[in-house]
Amino acid sequence: MKNTIIDFHVHLSEYESFGEDAFNFFASAFPSREEYVNFCKIHSDPHAFLQLMDQNGVDYSVILAEISPLSTGICTNEMVEAFCKVSPRLIPFCTLNPYLHPNMGQMLEDLCLNHGFKGLKLLPPYNYFYPNDNFIYPLYAVAERLGIPVLFHTGSSIFSGVRIKYANPIFFDDVAVDFPNLKIIMAHGGRGLWYNEALTVARLHKNVYIEVSGLPPKKLIGFFPDIERFAHKFIFGTDWPSVDVKKNIEIIRNLNISQEAIRKILGENAKQLLGLV
Repeated sequence: MKNTIIDFHVHLSEYESFGEDAFNFFASAFPSREEYVNFCKIHSDPHAFLQLMDQNGVDYSVILAEISPLSTGICTNEMVEAFCKVSPRLIPFCTLNPYLHPNMGQMLEDLCLNHGFKGLKLLPPYNYFYPNDNFIYPLYAVAERLGIPVLFHTGSSIFSGVRIKYANPIFFDDVAVDFPNLKIIMAHGGRGLWYNEALTVARLHKNVYIEVSGLPPKKLIGFFPDIERFAHKFIFGTDWPSVDVKKNIEIIRNLNISQEAIRKILGENAKQLLGLV
């Protein structure tokens, strides 16, 4: 039986507005800026993106909204909602910016119950808040009650306007203690500075997971030597469109860990968190 593959970290290829740093970084994965722009234009059509998923062997993609006007740019919840309506294989995650959105808990409930969102993406270092700030807690309470996963940016970022002091995984120790049933997923696994902190927090708390987008797959065992032992805590993601998704999948399939561990990382853990089983 074919194993399920879920890419838990996908951006729309075209934003409402896009920061210059982010554009240059994403474009650097392509032979030229023109090829990148053309690639993005083609795959701004969700039907074309679904075809690309098929070519890459991906069953489901989590599509992320982003409202970070001080750094990477703006991809609205409305854009993600419209994109994902064409197929249940496209799983929409909304976002909220605490400095732009009052009554975030109420907004989240409306987005999930009335607009089909299946999860929430938050960017503490892009929106300048600590994940354990008390003013965010009412939002977590709603997410916990709804049973939706919350994906957080953790670790370093190269884009101007980002403040990485907000990106330390240690803050999720507080959140996990105070919200023991909240599904907490640390994107990028504390990239660069805090791999040990990320795994320590994930080990301590049953509701905390590590998502590996933005990390070279061939280096995962180096970053997380215990990845096989804690394979039930790891989730595959790519940060598309800046990467070759098919290549990343193949590298993970060939890591020196068990097939059972690989199966969990590439899709089975995400299926559980997304309620696809």
